[in-house]
Amino acid sequence: MNATPPALRIKSQWFKPGVARTAADHASAMAFIVFRQANHWLKRMRGAHFEIDAGPAYFAFLHEVLAFLVAVTDRLAHQRLAADGRAEFTTALVRHLARTLAENERDLLGPENEGAARYEDRFIDLVNALSGHYAEFGADPQAQREGRDFEPDFAFLRYLGHRLEPTLPEHDRRWVIDQVMAAEAPDAVAIVQRSMKNLFDPSPRRARRAAMSGE
Repeated sequence: MNATPPALRIKSQWFKPGVARTAADHASAMAFIVFRQANHWLKRMRGAHFEIDAGPAYFAFLHEVLAFLVAVTDRLAHQRLAADGRAEFTTALVRHLARTLAENERDLLGPENEGAARYEDRFIDLVNALSGHYAEFGADPQAQREGRDFEPDFAFLRYLGHRLEPTLPEHDRRWVIDQVMAAEAPDAVAIVQRSMKNLFDPSPRRARRAAMSGE
């Protein structure tokens, strides 16, 4: 029996607060966080007894989760950056993720076949294709009314669940939407929200003892 992995602990504050950061700096930090969160998501799914074998299925699942998290992070960037800064941030985020993902794919699956598209390009193409799809969905109405950071609405999350169905064995597909909507996506979105808030917050960090007390 697979044990559910413990909650993911992510440091999402700059070591030197108050220093001016570029959109590319923020994108690099968020790419690290988003990739870790996507891998943790996959481990939690395995812990919930979904069969996701190492190999092509692993990366098919990871591609979809990363594309979803990019869409969420881009919406959060929209709340914090002007149009040109948002475009720079999201482009850099996707390129960082594409490089990290490609390194993992080459390690596990081997190099691309001769004449095939590069792993990096396949992921970028997927994000480009899905960005228009996710753009059709909105924010959760309750979050909007309360003035909270962007949270995906029901249709946004359900679309991700449908996207993940083909990456799983037939016997797991009927359960994936419920698992994604009830547990995995809300937890992942909360971490991305908190990370974006911390990285873009220019205020000084709390003293180390106080900062650790709530962890």
